Amino acid sequence: MRASLIQLSVDSSDSAEDRRRRAASLVRGRAGDDLVVLPELWTAGAWAYDRWEQDAEGIDGPTAEVMSAAAREAGAWLHAGSIVERDGDGTLYNSGLLFDRAGVLRGHYRKIHRYGFDTGEATMMGGGRDIVTVPTEFGVIGLAICYDLRFPELFRGLLDAGAELVVVPAAWPAARLGHWQLLTRTRALEEQVFLLACDAVGTHGGMEQAGHSMVIDPWGTVLGEARAAEETVTVDFDMAHVGRIRSELPVLRDRVLAIEAPGGR
Repeated sequence: MRASLIQLSVDSSDSAEDRRRRAASLVRGRAGDDLVVLPELWTAGAWAYDRWEQDAEGIDGPTAEVMSAAAREAGAWLHAGSIVERDGDGTLYNSGLLFDRAGVLRGHYRKIHRYGFDTGEATMMGGGRDIVTVPTEFGVIGLAICYDLRFPELFRGLLDAGAELVVVPAAWPAARLGHWQLLTRTRALEEQVFLLACDAVGTHGGMEQAGHSMVIDPWGTVLGEARAAEETVTVDFDMAHVGRIRSELPVLRDRVLAIEAPGGR
């Protein structure tokens, strides 16, 4: 299959509408890909807390509408990164959206682990409870977002739910680039999955984002990595490699301890 990570620049100088237009154009340009991925909270800005209320929307809101059309026009599955979702009761969530080739919303994941240590996302947003996987013609996709990378029990839960490929949109800070590179490879290696981690670049809310979006195989090998600029990384890989690696090095069958993760669907 062929997958592309669109590493958008998210700066304080542009609007959500400007970003939607640019992102849609970039997605439409990926016709022929099987899967396209965007970063976390690229419409409002993951660090621009002051914009979350004004840019919050439903999962059928303007971002979903534009991304659905872009997926349909490209004929590709599209993980549209995440949006600031406003639920019917007014609660905000950091929510990932996965569209199929026809532009139908097939996956909706509310970020379980909220970053901020009693500030920002940790206090302004609700936390999700469900582990979300989506079957596709090329394998089962598991959904996670950014800070989730620091919690291995979620990824083990995705594995148990059948995930063969995990998509992680992010707005990871440049100051902790080393952690990003280590954790993404570790999660792919320990679960023996392909991991597609799409980060943002640019500066907003006073935070410089790291970039270095990566496609990593089940052996922990980096198949493609971006730099710290707006660009698209495209990688061809064989999903059958998941089964081969799990057969050649069957560590997962030797699990002894099991930790029950929240939710599940």
